[in-house]
Amino acid sequence: MTATADTEAAANELMPLAEYLGSVLRRLRALPPLDLDLTQAHGNVLANDVLAPHPYPAFDQAAIDGYAARWEDLSSAGRVGSHPSFGKFEGGQRPVRLNVVGDLGAASWRPVRLTPGTCFSVAAGAPLPLGADVVVPVHWTDQGMAAVEILHAPKRGSGVRRTGEELAAGQVLAAAGTYVSPAMVATFAASGIGHVVVRPSPRVVVVATGDELVDVGRPSQPGQVVDANSHALTAAAVEAGALAYRIGICDDDPEGLRGLLEDQTLRADLIITTGGTGTGPGDMLRRVLSRRDPGRGAVEFTDVALCPGATLGFGTVGGEEVPVVCLPGEPGAALIGFEVLARPVIQLLAGAEPVFRRSVKAHLLETVSSPGGLREFRPAAVAERRGGGYTVQPLAGGPYTLSGLAEANGLLVLGERVTTAAAGSTVDVLLLDRRR
Repeated sequence: MTATADTEAAANELMPLAEYLGSVLRRLRALPPLDLDLTQAHGNVLANDVLAPHPYPAFDQAAIDGYAARWEDLSSAGRVGSHPSFGKFEGGQRPVRLNVVGDLGAASWRPVRLTPGTCFSVAAGAPLPLGADVVVPVHWTDQGMAAVEILHAPKRGSGVRRTGEELAAGQVLAAAGTYVSPAMVATFAASGIGHVVVRPSPRVVVVATGDELVDVGRPSQPGQVVDANSHALTAAAVEAGALAYRIGICDDDPEGLRGLLEDQTLRADLIITTGGTGTGPGDMLRRVLSRRDPGRGAVEFTDVALCPGATLGFGTVGGEEVPVVCLPGEPGAALIGFEVLARPVIQLLAGAEPVFRRSVKAHLLETVSSPGGLREFRPAAVAERRGGGYTVQPLAGGPYTLSGLAEANGLLVLGERVTTAAAGSTVDVLLLDRRR
């Protein structure tokens, strides 16, 4: 049997990635909804549809600075020239003279009414006088104070915002599952909404395990490995929308490891560990978490048809049964494991839809090979083609996945049956869409 055949035979014993993800995600539910003040809701996912309780604008108002008038009083004004907001006008240049009977600002509240031959000087946002149906821009007048000459007549309704013109009462402002953006916060506030019901951002704790680990700020030495994973995975969790906390390094001490994880269940909605998922003599995490102790939960470690990194762990810890995701210790495999497993878990807990990153079909620029029987995620540079579509350039993978990920804006996905993807073929690519 050839080496390739041996690899494929071994891969056939692994659980397909799609099947594994389905089995994990079916065990989870979104976090319970929470009523939040509007200023705290940004970045969370709405738990319910949000309806406008009031119209916006809430009253008829001036859209510009100018003079609020009755269009009938202006119809004989000259209408030569054009304006980008009011269109093109034709006719003579005879001005109309109106008496200015008052000034209205955005803080004005007393109702006032226009009579024929009069107008009000108004600021943008001011309530519109009863009977007014047009606001003449200041630069179309002589800017008079007691009386004003209007040189051009705009169209009826110009310079005016009517009640509910932008948002009607009862209108759906945002659907459940939508991320609350800054513009959405403004829309809610303008419609009279002070609180919204959201799914809270998951609290994620990140722990790196291994006696060999040392903290950043020094190079690795024989017997020592710098802990890159807990820093990277904490950043990745924040990018995914979580409130992430880096606990740091935990030695391979069984009681210390179990005690640390149980302590973190008091502050976490999800725990992510890295390292110790294998079956070697130093893989203490797997031995500790695989034990099914009553009231302490258990984690199942599964060999998944995934490249890089084949073993992933998922289960619960502590009496609160907090979900835990266990990722490999190799940094590139840990980050790929986060993308395919931990990130969808965070999205599901947050109530987001969809839980997976957006994918596109892309034109492959370079022939690549892939291990048979494994679904490979390879760093890639994705670009939009002139005229539509995408191209994808593979970046360093395999043992160099970490350096490739540092440059990547996408992940090239090669299925279990793909051993070679030829240049010019169409492939699937996950878009990383990094937040800036």
